[in-house]
Amino acid sequence: MLGLGHNGHIGFNEPAEFFAKGTHCVDLTQSTIDANARFFASADEVPRQAYTMGIQTIMRARKIVVVVNGKGKAEIVKKAFFGPVTPQVPASILQMHGDVILVGDEEALSLL
Repeated sequence: MLGLGHNGHIGFNEPAEFFAKGTHCVDLTQSTIDANARFFASADEVPRQAYTMGIQTIMRARKIVVVVNGKGKAEIVKKAFFGPVTPQVPASILQMHGDVILVGDEEALSLL
């Protein structure tokens, strides 16, 4: 099960020049830091790095469920699932997987 970041990241695989393969440490983008600030007492406590499964590991899953909500995700949902496959939108690689389920509210799926 994956969430989809506003910038198209999945599992903290941030937009990049290439798809990272295995588990690795990533520097989180400011948009990801901002999105996660609500889980911490102050912005200073939000981690700036995270360990994540790489895209290759994610793609080995038999089934992938992606959950999205809110109008703010509508544009990235469209890019991820109907735009070109590019590491600049990491979730776009899911177009190459044989069994992905996208679950979202009406607002998040409004541009499909």
